[in-house]
Amino acid sequence: MPTDPSPATSEVAYLDAVTLVDQMASGRLESAEVVDTLLRRIADIDGADTPVALRSVLALADDAAEQAAASDRRRAAGQGGPLEGVPVLVKDNIEVVGLPSSAGATSLLGRPPAHDADLVGRLKDAGAVIIGSTNLSQWANIRSSRSSGGWSAVGGLTGNPWALDRNAGGSSSGSGAAVAAGLAPLAVGTETDGSITCPASVNGISGIKPTVGAVSTSGVVPVSSSQDSPGPLARTVADAALMLEVLAGRPGVVARVRRGVEGMRVAVADGWRTEHPGTDELFEQTIDVLAQAGAEMVHVTPAMPSPAEHQDEMVVLLWELKETMDRYLPTRGPDGPQNLVEVIAHEDAYAAVEQEWFGHEHFAKALEIAAAGVEAYREARARNLAWALTTCLEPALAGFDAMVAPTFGPAWKSDLVLGGHPGKYSPATMAPAVAGWPIATVPMGLTGGLPVGLGIIGRPGSEGDLLALGATVERPARPAWLDPRRG
Repeated sequence: MPTDPSPATSEVAYLDAVTLVDQMASGRLESAEVVDTLLRRIADIDGADTPVALRSVLALADDAAEQAAASDRRRAAGQGGPLEGVPVLVKDNIEVVGLPSSAGATSLLGRPPAHDADLVGRLKDAGAVIIGSTNLSQWANIRSSRSSGGWSAVGGLTGNPWALDRNAGGSSSGSGAAVAAGLAPLAVGTETDGSITCPASVNGISGIKPTVGAVSTSGVVPVSSSQDSPGPLARTVADAALMLEVLAGRPGVVARVRRGVEGMRVAVADGWRTEHPGTDELFEQTIDVLAQAGAEMVHVTPAMPSPAEHQDEMVVLLWELKETMDRYLPTRGPDGPQNLVEVIAHEDAYAAVEQEWFGHEHFAKALEIAAAGVEAYREARARNLAWALTTCLEPALAGFDAMVAPTFGPAWKSDLVLGGHPGKYSPATMAPAVAGWPIATVPMGLTGGLPVGLGIIGRPGSEGDLLALGATVERPARPAWLDPRRG
C-alpha cells in the first residue's frame, strides 16, 4: 500500500482492540478521538476517489460519532462492556439499522433492515461502536464460478493493502482489507467455505470461523443453513478471542488463549499443502515454532476431497441457498425481489450493473436443483457429511487437540475480465466447512513481501484451543506483517 497519507493518524490506527480498551479505560484515549481518527483515515485512503482507493468500506454509519460520545459518557460514569468504545466494521451482508446491509447486490439497496442482526446487538451491548459496513464478494460469492473475490455491484472491487493490484480474498474481503489497512481494529465476516480464512490469510491478519451455530446467523443474508458462520477478523489473536467471546456469548476463550499450548497434541496435515514454495516453507518453520512452545507435533495424512465431494457440497449449498433466500428476502420489505427467481429477473434487467463482469449461473443452477426435489439434496448432504466427518476429520484428529495446514498462498492478481480465484491453496477449509467445525487462520509471515496464513482446525467448541495455537505462531511472525505500509 502507498505511504500512509495521514502519518499522524498511524499510531491510533494501528492500535489493537485490547490496547484500545486499556487506554480508553485509563483515560489516555477517548472513543470519540479514536472514531474520528479512523473516519478521517477511511476518507483519506478508502474511497474510489482517494489516492489509494482501497474500497474496503461500503458504507459509514451516520451516527458513529454519537455512538462514540455515548460510549465515553458510559465510561465516565463507571459503566461499559468488554468492547467499550472500540470501533468495529461489519460485513455488509449483516443487518445493521442505518446501513445498507445489501450483500453487495442492488436488489437489496433501498430496503434497509428494520432491526439489527443478533450479533450486532451483542456487539452494541458490549460497548462496540459500529462505524460502518464492509464490501464483500457479492452475495457472499455464491453467484458464479467466474466471480472475482472482493467485487460487488454496490461496492466495486476491494484492493489488498499489501499490493493494491492483488486480491483481498473472499468473500469477507472488505473486512480483511480494512483491518489490515488500519481502518478498524475489528471487523465481522461470515464464512460458508473459506470466506473468513481466505481474507485473513491474504491480508495478514487473524480470523476464525467458529463452530456453526456458535454465533447467531439471525439477520445475516443467508447462503447455507448448514455451513454459514459469522466470526471475527482482527489485528491480533487476542483481539479475535475477545470479540469471539462477545459474538458467541461464551466466556473463557481469552483465558484459554493465555494458558498457551504446552502439552497439546497437534496433527500436521501432510498432503494439505499449497504447492507454493514460500508458503509451504513457512509452514515447516511454523511447525517448529509450535514444537518449541511445547506442543507435540505428529504428521498425519487426512483425506483429500475428490471432484465428487466438491460436487456434493455445491448441490447442498445451492439447494439451501434457494430455500433460505426465499425465506429471507420477504423480511426486507415488499419492495424488490421476494425470492431467488425474482433476484435473477432483477439482475437480468440491470445486467449492465449487476453482470458487467460475470453472471449468476449458480443462481440458475439452484433453481434446477430445487426443482429436482429434496431427496437429491438429502443424499448429497449425507455423502458430504460422511466424507467430512468419517473419512476426513475424525480419523485425522483422533487423539489430537487440533490439526494444522497452510491455508492460502500469497494474494493473486485481481482480474475482473477473466475472473480471479486463488491459484495456490490447500484443502484445509473444505472439510471443516462441510462438518460445521471451527477453523482459525493466523499469519505465518511474509513470502515475496505478501502475507500467508496458517489454518488451525478443531472439533466443535474448541475455538480457544485453536486461538491458543494461533497466538503462539503469531508472536514471532507479528513484527513482519503488522503494518502493510512496510510492504
